[in-house]
Amino acid sequence: MQIVLASNNHGKLRELKALFAQDPELQALQLLSAEEAKLEPVAEDASTFQGNARKKALTAAKATGLLALADDSGLEVDALGGRPGVHSARYAARDGVKSTDEENIKKLLGELTDVGQRTARFRCVVALAMPQGQVWTTEGSCEGFITTEPQGQGGFGYDPVFSVAGLGRTMAQLTEAEKNRLSHRAKAFFKALPLLKELLAQLK
Repeated sequence: MQIVLASNNHGKLRELKALFAQDPELQALQLLSAEEAKLEPVAEDASTFQGNARKKALTAAKATGLLALADDSGLEVDALGGRPGVHSARYAARDGVKSTDEENIKKLLGELTDVGQRTARFRCVVALAMPQGQVWTTEGSCEGFITTEPQGQGGFGYDPVFSVAGLGRTMAQLTEAEKNRLSHRAKAFFKALPLLKELLAQLK
């Protein structure tokens, strides 16, 4: 059976495939990326993670006729009033040109120069949508703080500068197994698992 992930982010696709592989009931599922499903890009113009996730999942489900999964996630830094938030992936973008992970991190660290309180969290909303228009969402978060410089080679996005609370290591220093247990995306996904299995059973 196929389901579509409404994203072309290779890091997200890799993480979700690893999460699926952990569950015997989901190992046989084929997870299609937006590119593989030939989906047009969706404007992520909602003001909340939930709004963007719902929009992407519903658009993908209606376009493909498949059960669709989407997420919207980002980094919320307390000293910056919750920024970059829904703009995390394009935080350093200029004149419509996409920003790289490195550019986003450089901007973030620049804004936190000489800032003492560096608490932050990763937040994620996962949305599941059926072609008929039903949408469900779950949410997960991971608390931590922003380091003064990148540490670690793994992960993507802001992972090298996000130190996980209580671990003393950044997301980029975690093993894949550790990240798939502790991350905001994993937590939101695990909350969505019972519903996902129920929907898949209905489609068989």
